[in-house]
Amino acid sequence: MSADPADAASPGAPESAAALDLLLTQAALGPLQRFFPGRSALRFAAALASRPGLVAGQASSLTAELARVAGGDSVVAPAAKDRRFTDPAWTGNPVLHRVMQAYLATGAAARDLVEAAPLDWRDAERMRFVVGNLVDALAPSNSPLLSPEAWKAAIDSGGGSILTGARHLAGDLAAPPRVPSMVPPDAFTVGTDLAASPGAVVLRTPVYELIQYQPTTETVRELPLLIVPPTINKYYILDLAPGRSMIEYLTAHGQQVFVMSWRNPDERHAAWGFGKYTEAIIEAVQAVAGICSADAVHLLAACSGGILASLTAAVLADRSRPAAAAGAADDNPRLASLTLLVTMLDQVRTDVVGALVDESTAQAAIAASARKGYLDGRRLAEIFAWLRPGDLIWNYWVNNYLLGREPARFDILFWNADTTRMTAGLHRDFVRTALDNALASPGGLTVLGTEIDLSRVDLDSYVVAGVADHICPWQSCYRSAQLLGGRTRFALSSSGHIAALVNPADNKKSGYQVSDDVTADAESWQRAAPAERGSWWPDYASWLRARSGGQIPAPPELGDKSYPVIEAAPGSYVRAV
Repeated sequence: MSADPADAASPGAPESAAALDLLLTQAALGPLQRFFPGRSALRFAAALASRPGLVAGQASSLTAELARVAGGDSVVAPAAKDRRFTDPAWTGNPVLHRVMQAYLATGAAARDLVEAAPLDWRDAERMRFVVGNLVDALAPSNSPLLSPEAWKAAIDSGGGSILTGARHLAGDLAAPPRVPSMVPPDAFTVGTDLAASPGAVVLRTPVYELIQYQPTTETVRELPLLIVPPTINKYYILDLAPGRSMIEYLTAHGQQVFVMSWRNPDERHAAWGFGKYTEAIIEAVQAVAGICSADAVHLLAACSGGILASLTAAVLADRSRPAAAAGAADDNPRLASLTLLVTMLDQVRTDVVGALVDESTAQAAIAASARKGYLDGRRLAEIFAWLRPGDLIWNYWVNNYLLGREPARFDILFWNADTTRMTAGLHRDFVRTALDNALASPGGLTVLGTEIDLSRVDLDSYVVAGVADHICPWQSCYRSAQLLGGRTRFALSSSGHIAALVNPADNKKSGYQVSDDVTADAESWQRAAPAERGSWWPDYASWLRARSGGQIPAPPELGDKSYPVIEAAPGSYVRAV
């Protein structure tokens, strides 16, 4: 990918936002918000009214194409990657073939009309978003009366698929998120199939549990690694199934590994914001250093957890300065390095995300979560699905309801459905920081009395992005790497948001680019950075090993006198609903 072309025409950072911001605002306001473009629709109608020739031309072209469809002379066909019309009946049956062609022609005309209308960038993006989703929803492949696959399934099952599909639909509508199930709810068991790496909870606070993992090598490296997971879902995306667990992989390579398992908060914890979570990470770093008798700790974090880890690194960097250290406690922990996975610190965007999130929607979203005390993760999952309706809504609509089938058992989708809540305070801080792009400006944000300046984070850093990431665009992650002080190694995975994390070392289909030079712009970096085959995990393990000191005997027991074992991993917080 190249840099966002819209960046050059940005109307200003305060009106732009990140995809995380879109998820958090739309989840608070509800899914119907996304289908109502409000004043943008009025301006769209006015724009069309001012160009009657444009509307007449588009209508004439569509009428002519529909006439060719009716006469059997149209050459309209689905795109090569369009899986909706792969059943032979869509081309072999003359009626279905014409229905398909009429739909494709009409949908293309609707999208063309939006593109041709004289709108500003924000209104244009909003209308593209709404029209595109409506066109996808109206696809004849989604209709139980038109879908040849649905008819075949009903005949083959003697009507059983209809009853099963109706049962699936009723179950999904009974409780949020009211979208088609992407994985059976009983497909996996946390602690057995997933989050299965052996370890123990060695610290429990009201905010998190600290899990220490059992070493699997006779010797380990001196400096341990603390993982800060996202606050939106549970931590075990980094300890997925055996063979697909980053924690398992790093432990097998002699790294001492700890992870924070966040509590699933409720209305009692509404006030917890950036300050509370940053304090929690500092406390965890101190505990890890104490347990391992280490003078420094590596910090690895992902997505929203990466933002919190960056704040922590900035606070600790400020406290370590001579002027600040003179009045600070001697027990401030020291970081050995910072690793950020699919994390956006520079959050300027002027595409559909920036178009859908502005000051008024942000304030409404913050007020909505404040009234409840938290943001419901099930609403977040619903919005996430609607960001990619073709893959995450209509694909499962056909499979679960029209064909009456169970969705496939897939560990990542099970994790995605295992949602958590977010405190109103943290929701507010994330939304405001993204909307103002506060982390990109030194002093733009104050946490724990520290004016955040990421350029003072003078650590070696390893930053990972996914070239196909639709939540945290890689160009934004790359610009985020440039905000940090110290030396930074940037790795661009060939995967998307989640697959960039779950990237086993034996994944032959994967690839990545990597370089220690992040001075160029994103497009130039991508052209120049060498490409490697396979996963970035081995490269990261090597990078981490070079910064982790010497080898020491693996500890015979987990925890210590100050931090005794409380219970076996994965602990209690990860199981809370």
